[in-house]
Amino acid sequence: MNGPFRVLLVDDHALLRAGFRTILDTQPDITVVGEASSGAEAVAQASALRPDVITMDVQMPDMDGIEATRRIVADPEITAAIAIVTTFDRDDYLYQALDAGASGFLLKNAGAEDLIAAVRALAAGDGMLAPEVTRRVLARFAAAPAQPIAAPSIESAAIPKLTLAEPLTEREAEVLTLLADARSNSEIAKALFIGEATVKTHVSRILQKLGARDRVQAVVLAHRMGLA
Repeated sequence: MNGPFRVLLVDDHALLRAGFRTILDTQPDITVVGEASSGAEAVAQASALRPDVITMDVQMPDMDGIEATRRIVADPEITAAIAIVTTFDRDDYLYQALDAGASGFLLKNAGAEDLIAAVRALAAGDGMLAPEVTRRVLARFAAAPAQPIAAPSIESAAIPKLTLAEPLTEREAEVLTLLADARSNSEIAKALFIGEATVKTHVSRILQKLGARDRVQAVVLAHRMGLA
């Protein structure tokens, strides 16, 4: 996706939204198109504005960010990627956010560069987790007992059967291993001596074969299935 990337800011603190807007609006490839102060308002704004990325607070009046994320993701007309941004470094928020359909998770004490990088990553179709929580996510899902399920959801249905309908090729397996190591497309391209466009093609095929929503879910699935 080429910029400018359209961003919706969701938080019940006006000063925080103003700070995020100031940071993001300085970037030539990012445009803040709207703000919301509650979960219900976020759902309405997402439907009206059709942003590319939504930064979503968790604890808000009227409707929390987890439920708002779930409703937005369930709407087939809305394609925005959602990054949960919270002051609470709590595992339950993290897992609920991923299960609801969020593609990223940041703490509010992250730096401006981290916020900008998260917006760009999500707009490009990549998942993004704060470095300090990535290991906990992988450890949590890798440790849980495998069980066959029907639908591809992180919390309740992130573990498909151990055989894929269409197996990964050797190259796709290599790309998936590097994805699980939190490598970017450019880093994967350099490691495998291939072009970034080729990497993107492989990633798309991997997501399709795993039934994964995004790179974050693909990595979790890879660890659960013993593929990474």
